[in-house]
Amino acid sequence: MTGHIATLLIGSLLDRLIGDPPWLWRRLPHPVVLIGGAITSLERRGNRPALPFATRRRNGALAVALLLFGAILAGLALQALFAAALGRFAILPEAVILAVFLAQKSLLNHVAAVDAALRSGGLAAGRRTVSMIVGRDPEQLDEAGVCRAAIESLAENASDGIVAPWFWFLLAGLPGLFAYKALNTADSMIGHMNERYRAYGWAAARLDDAANLVPARLTALLIALVAGLERGATAGRYALAVARRDAPSHRSPNAGWPEAAMAGALGLSLGGPRRYGELEVSAPMLNPDGRREAEPADIAAALRLADGLFLALSTAVLVLCLGLLVTR
Repeated sequence: MTGHIATLLIGSLLDRLIGDPPWLWRRLPHPVVLIGGAITSLERRGNRPALPFATRRRNGALAVALLLFGAILAGLALQALFAAALGRFAILPEAVILAVFLAQKSLLNHVAAVDAALRSGGLAAGRRTVSMIVGRDPEQLDEAGVCRAAIESLAENASDGIVAPWFWFLLAGLPGLFAYKALNTADSMIGHMNERYRAYGWAAARLDDAANLVPARLTALLIALVAGLERGATAGRYALAVARRDAPSHRSPNAGWPEAAMAGALGLSLGGPRRYGELEVSAPMLNPDGRREAEPADIAAALRLADGLFLALSTAVLVLCLGLLVTR
């Protein structure tokens, strides 16, 4: 456990300082791209439209099981290899791998780019930039809608891209990290309740919901904690109250928790109806009594909260690491 904690600290620092260097991934395939290639290959064989619904559902479950088995096996093999070759210094290559799967720097940069685009280029630039991080139709968004979309993406991805990988690595090392990223990637690719994926992606969607059950609620708690430290205890209590009240009404059993906490922390009303191409999806408001007219300044405030969340995580892990060292 002490090794995992030290690896978390080093890996998080690497991710925060370096992030995902584009020059590296232009030369090498990113691990998530490799996972995506495996998912596509399995889906091509197992999700043919001519197959019966039950067969496609079974094939999807088998594909997820195969992905998880491969991810766990790869994690165990790398851990054993590093331990045998490097002993106590095995935490160094593990930290590098962890940094690859985290998204602190890239998430903050992508969301900050929306703020900068709105301030320098206006609505058109903001729409172009936010389209890189959300799936909804940006042409239907006004400036407030662009800001809300960026903030919602920041809150949800703080859980999926930071807290959940931390949680699963701390719990199960590289096998846990690899299994979570394989499952989360599968959910993002095939876990959709449309005609094509309703059967085949069912297992991926349900298992991803289970994997994010604790991290999503932990993210909401951390957002409330940071809001309390930055904006006063009342703001923190309100953020947590909004999360507990409004998150269950979200269409996702998990995404609503960090989004509702962020809405309460900022005094905004997030969520609501949205359009994905020709499809309009109805969704409840999160913190309906808050402001709907979000501004670029609200994106900047959300970024400060996310930054504080990452710092709070690092501090908690550092304290835990020191505590374990002292008691050894």
